[in-house]
Amino acid sequence: MVKDKQDDQTGIKWIAYALILGSGLLHLVYLLFFCPLNLAPDEAHYWDWSRHLDWSYYSKGPMVSWLICMGREVFGPLSIALCGSEMPAVRFPAVVCGTLLIWGVFVLTLKTTSNARSALAAVIIAISLPPIAAASSLITIDAPYTCAWIWALVFGYMALFEDKSWAWFAAGAAVGFGILAKYTMILWIGSLACFFLFTPQYRIYFIKPGPWILGFTAAFFSLPILIWNIQNNWVSFHHVSALAGMHQGPRIQWLGPLTYLGQQFCLLLGYWFILWAWAMWHFRPWLQENAVKQYLWWMSAVTFLVFFGFSPKTGGGEMNWPVTAYLSGLVLIIFHMQEILAGQNRFLLNCCKFFVPTFIALGLAISLFMHQSEWIRPLFLLIAENPSKANPFPLRKFDPTCRLRGWVSVAKEIDKLRVDITASTGREPVLAGGSWNVPGEIGFYCTGHPQAYSIGLVNGDRHSQYDLWQNPIDHPEAFLGKDFLVIGIVSPKARKAFESVEELPSFWYYENGQPISVWQFQFCKGFKGFKVEGSPGHF
Repeated sequence: MVKDKQDDQTGIKWIAYALILGSGLLHLVYLLFFCPLNLAPDEAHYWDWSRHLDWSYYSKGPMVSWLICMGREVFGPLSIALCGSEMPAVRFPAVVCGTLLIWGVFVLTLKTTSNARSALAAVIIAISLPPIAAASSLITIDAPYTCAWIWALVFGYMALFEDKSWAWFAAGAAVGFGILAKYTMILWIGSLACFFLFTPQYRIYFIKPGPWILGFTAAFFSLPILIWNIQNNWVSFHHVSALAGMHQGPRIQWLGPLTYLGQQFCLLLGYWFILWAWAMWHFRPWLQENAVKQYLWWMSAVTFLVFFGFSPKTGGGEMNWPVTAYLSGLVLIIFHMQEILAGQNRFLLNCCKFFVPTFIALGLAISLFMHQSEWIRPLFLLIAENPSKANPFPLRKFDPTCRLRGWVSVAKEIDKLRVDITASTGREPVLAGGSWNVPGEIGFYCTGHPQAYSIGLVNGDRHSQYDLWQNPIDHPEAFLGKDFLVIGIVSPKARKAFESVEELPSFWYYENGQPISVWQFQFCKGFKGFKVEGSPGHF
């Protein structure tokens, strides 16, 4: 009987392993052969970082650029050989991080519940969640960030509840890697501190060596960010404080908390958010003694509440900011579902049996259509308005992947203009974007991967990494007298930096007869230098 049960557990584990590996392989095959989505502006921006490796960068730590660089070096030639593009190699680290993330969910659930079926259920739910599917296909900072968070949770559990001393070092390394990806990883340590503080039997850990080993290990791995910021006037910290609304004075956005809750509701497809909130209330630590559940609770609640607390200043912030709150929260959902399935409440039992498979299927469908929105494009066309002067791109309202489309076509048009300008003037124009989100796309998709620059600051755009590198705003001497091809707007202030500015025909990008985007091109002759105030970088 015991042997049969063990065999059953082993079989379920192998099913989970197959699903985890299969998910990773499917994402890889998708990127190689079926992905219609160009690099998002953020991804292209990080790719440009990977061409200028450094200890850190303006808005983020270096982890995402290091991973992209490794992906290009290891997988780049094969990627080009198989599909003629380096794009899969750039996104390959996201596939690896996504696979490790789901594996971490499995390990954490298996350890905390001691039930392979529950761990398998957690894997299935994780695979079905659109945020995790996106993190497994797009190389944003969330891919390594969430991966580091889940494994910090695993190692933290092993250190606390399995008394494995080496796990303190491992947890510290995971936290350090996470900080190198996204600064908010520091909330993991804050969450652990709250667990110690509000769990009487664990307050002793404040004076035990393990947590201090974790903290010092994390700090050691985070040193590149600190050193770089010391050398660059703490620009990253200014950037983060601005995102948190700290530069807005006393201004309060009263709808911010409601916006924040609405965003999180949508992020988890409504049902999972309700189930998470229910589980958080059900397992509130001041009413139950299970230390494992208290650990999971605090590692979820602190992150969620911190971003909720800042929502009046941020207006709700970005939807993905508190995403790590739901990793340990998912395990609490599993615990809660176990109780429901084992209980006598037939209504809750039937709801669980109906809604869980339904929303798993819905999540998988949304993830699928998110990757291949062409399949539901006819539905978008039915509900979208016809293109008009007031609304020239009606599809962009319904299809968020529009911002990941058309860059290849835009780059071909830019290449044509580069050839024509070079032929007529005898010199290659300097490529520049009117905002920060353009140069990376130009560099990646244009022939020869040229270095492009940003004149966004003069156009009123926000700061970016381009303002720290050699650029025509702060270091005009390298660009004086040269001609520029600017993709985007050239403000009246920016026009004064050139002898003349010629507006070239705009480029409209269409898919199946529907306008997706339009790009302006400006041929700017004879660069004289921008008149700007402040020190280089203007921070």
